[in-house]
Amino acid sequence: MNNSAPVPAVVIAAPQSGSGKTTVTAGLICALVGRGFRVVPFKVGPDYIDPSLLAQAAGQACHNLDVWMLGEAGALASFARRSRGADLAVIEGVMGLFDGVSGEDDAASAAHVARLLDAPVVLVLDAQAMARTAAAVVRGLSTFDPRVNVAGVIFNRVGSSTHATMLREAVERHTGVRVLGSLIRDDRLKLPERHLGLVPAAERDAAGWIEAARMAVEGGVDVDALVHIARARRQQITLPLNSADGECARPSSRQAQRPRIAVARDEAFSFIYPDNLELLEAAGAELAFFSPLRDPDLPKGCGALILCGGFPELYAAQLAANAGVRKAIADAAAAGMPIYAECGGFMYLCEALVDQAGLRHAMCGVLPGHSVMTPRLTLGYRLARAPRDNWLWRAGETIRGHEFHYSTWQKPNAAPEAAYTLLPMHYQKDARPDGAQVGNVIASYLHLHFLAKPELAERLVRAAGEWLSLWQSETTYDTV
Repeated sequence: MNNSAPVPAVVIAAPQSGSGKTTVTAGLICALVGRGFRVVPFKVGPDYIDPSLLAQAAGQACHNLDVWMLGEAGALASFARRSRGADLAVIEGVMGLFDGVSGEDDAASAAHVARLLDAPVVLVLDAQAMARTAAAVVRGLSTFDPRVNVAGVIFNRVGSSTHATMLREAVERHTGVRVLGSLIRDDRLKLPERHLGLVPAAERDAAGWIEAARMAVEGGVDVDALVHIARARRQQITLPLNSADGECARPSSRQAQRPRIAVARDEAFSFIYPDNLELLEAAGAELAFFSPLRDPDLPKGCGALILCGGFPELYAAQLAANAGVRKAIADAAAAGMPIYAECGGFMYLCEALVDQAGLRHAMCGVLPGHSVMTPRLTLGYRLARAPRDNWLWRAGETIRGHEFHYSTWQKPNAAPEAAYTLLPMHYQKDARPDGAQVGNVIASYLHLHFLAKPELAERLVRAAGEWLSLWQSETTYDTV
């Protein structure tokens, strides 16, 4: 990549969440794929749900460019590797264009990523309740930071062709930003939402919505002009040292054998970064996916278990009804199998889950206490420190992650040891314990991106192999 022209790229951003970024991005990707383009999708920030929709539109995984968790060098290396050989990279922003970790600057925002990649920005503006004021919004966003190249705007939820003309005239008269088109208000473009945002692609067939988004973009947006904007990147990005070939960091060793790691994946558990899975495979793991909703047991021959985040609260009755796999997980924990759980997986390991209606559902019982749904959203980036050595961590190591949940852990007075210590940040003044470690079970509300610390994948695979060897030797001894 250093010796060739930069991959054309464009960041689809907006003044705020809910403007229609995902609709425009998915429709654009689908339209470009239909024209024969090799499109690679990205999402700024720590989101899981939007990437699931963009991945379905592109026909390949959508990777996150999270500058706060990965650092600039890590985000650059990930972009370079994923976009190699592509015709176009389409990057959906996060929240508003300049919304980052804090109000002090725009670190980890869509604007930050646009500057980092020297990628032009196309704004999506929800124009359903404005006309000439759109020009003021576009002008403000396009001049707020001269280092950010706001090169185009697409109006969303436009009421009529007359409305579209008014918007275009105002923006073209008062700004230097090119109007690329409009999407007329259409109920088919509405996406179902709930307490954590949009409904993930894993829980429904999004093909109809993606096709409607494609038709809206094809019918109302100058796609050729947008491609021209993407190709007009002003300069070639500079990759970090040791990443000239665009390869992401990889664990240094390989297992002599490929230990199997069971990974929960179904409608209730779908929040896991593709990079995490790829790093595990690169470290020597064989991944065995299973459904806690439907499968009666864990996959055979596994040496570790990953329970990722998702929406267990919406499937609590079905999870409770599958007593076979709950017992298998509890038995695996009692046998010392390494188990790593995040957020929804943490909730699943508790004794019970209390849903939004106040109903109690039995869960795995590996951790004491209950996870209880609340009306209060807990979200934000977190800096965590490992309080002790275990199979995943070395005491004192730090990791960057994020939280996003509406539940709390109601734990007993004699609670198990914490999994992490969450350190003070902008909006958190005091350090506090988080999650739990019981035996070889490490569980918390923290979501981790393994590219931020690739040795985690190697340690998890090594722990799986060691546990399998120990378990097999003990089983052999018992049968002699």
